[in-house]
Amino acid sequence: MRKFLTEKNIKLAFEISVVLKGLHALMELIGGAIILFISKEFVITTIFAITQEELSEDPKDFIAHYLTKLAQNFSVSAQQFAALYLLSHGLIKIFLVIGLLKEKLWAYPAAIVIFSTFIIYQLWRFAFTHSIWLLLLTIFDIIIIWLTWHEYRYKKSSTNAF
Repeated sequence: MRKFLTEKNIKLAFEISVVLKGLHALMELIGGAIILFISKEFVITTIFAITQEELSEDPKDFIAHYLTKLAQNFSVSAQQFAALYLLSHGLIKIFLVIGLLKEKLWAYPAAIVIFSTFIIYQLWRFAFTHSIWLLLLTIFDIIIIWLTWHEYRYKKSSTNAF
């Protein structure tokens, strides 16, 4: 295990996780923009079209039922909230990812604080939704926070050494 946890491997894991976080942020921005500019009717029609075949094959399909219920309860205010949520999260994460990839010292503690705040919100949402995706995202964020903290300490110690 010690051989695996070399500084080089930890740095690589940090860089990969930050790039993945950046890709996730980009997907949030694209999703937020799409949600912002599409009509409610289009969302409902698309979800029903996607789930119709699956429900005809398996009337008890959990995901298809969940998506159908989501479409039925989809309101303009929910659409605006989803768009704002995704766009704001995406912009914040992109800003932090750029700072981390450019090795800006301010970005490390900022990312730790922001990602910790996201974790608190995700755990709060998990208490209501019990979404496995939220749980997986939270675990990923915890790993990123640890890697960011480690990289920050390493950067600060090597900066102080000179």
